Amino acid sequence: MNGGDLNGNAKELGRALDRSQFGPQWSADGKSISVVLEDDRTVLPITFDVATGKSTPLLRGALTVSSISAGNAKDGAFAALVSSDIAPDEVVAIENGRSRPLSHQNDKWLREVQFAAVEDFTSRSSDGTEVHGLITKPAGSGQKLPTLLRIHGGPDGQDQHEFRFDWQLFAANGYAVIAANYRGSSGRGAAYQRAIYADWGHKEVIDLLGAVDHEIKTGLADPAKLGVGGWSYGGILTDYIIAGDQRFKAATSGAGSALTLAMYGVDEYVTQYTLELGEPWKATGLWQRLSPFLHADRIKTPTLFLGGDKDFNVPLIGGEQMYQALRQLNVPSELVVYPGEFHGIKRPSFKRHRLDRYVQWYDRYIKGTPAPPAK
Repeated sequence: MNGGDLNGNAKELGRALDRSQFGPQWSADGKSISVVLEDDRTVLPITFDVATGKSTPLLRGALTVSSISAGNAKDGAFAALVSSDIAPDEVVAIENGRSRPLSHQNDKWLREVQFAAVEDFTSRSSDGTEVHGLITKPAGSGQKLPTLLRIHGGPDGQDQHEFRFDWQLFAANGYAVIAANYRGSSGRGAAYQRAIYADWGHKEVIDLLGAVDHEIKTGLADPAKLGVGGWSYGGILTDYIIAGDQRFKAATSGAGSALTLAMYGVDEYVTQYTLELGEPWKATGLWQRLSPFLHADRIKTPTLFLGGDKDFNVPLIGGEQMYQALRQLNVPSELVVYPGEFHGIKRPSFKRHRLDRYVQWYDRYIKGTPAPPAK
């Protein structure tokens, strides 16, 4: 992030923190800049003194803060959106290291529901890498629970302390939820993010499976009742995982792809492909190695594929190819296409439908619950 002095000379701030910083806001007197800092499962506001470069936290805790307002130079107060594990975004004032609620949109609903606990965990991958994540445990839960590995997209992103309705819904249906920030995730510095450069679907999978193994060893996860799923890069990693590990009883792969070569020219990533992997006609072996579709015959996991028919980020063809492959191999699979939807599903009825289908699919193949009658 660049700041500057009152004479117009540029100065770089924040590099030493080695963390992503967003939403810079100048103070009214021009002496400081405030940002939100993404750091290992949290997103919190800090302020930089422009003259010294020193950073000072404005709020602490297991929170996700976004949309900070311009600060008041006189009293240092800000307005922002704040979310936690058990509370959706609300507008708050941040003053003297504390938050004060300004909006109360969810108060009534929050009094009527009980939420699952969300806790930090640390696992160790088979190659020794330390991985940080979050585990959501159903209220009143015991040991050996049916457990879902839910994988975030990006991979430039992280699972963090914020309200996740999907995790709470799964927990309400009796599932523990593992969310692991595999190598390639943000929040732990540039080296951790760049560890998967030109090596997709390898170290991420090692880290994700290490997190599952960790929760099995703790006694929380039932090794006979595991599910996996994600959206976007989370869907891509789901395809990698089920092509290499047959212990998952059910999978959901949303807006993903598995035949990397087939995405060249139909998605948004030609420049990245060329810079990171090289042209496919020159680096054919690497392109093939990065395509779990070519190992579809190893897949035994019943898989639900989903996507929007207008998605130009990760086009629907990625899910269609995997669906057709599994059908050809007589592996239970279904394909859900949301008409008029792009990479992120926006229509409320479709968002609800997607969540319902997730739960039904997992219940059917993990718990043995009969599929609901077709409508």
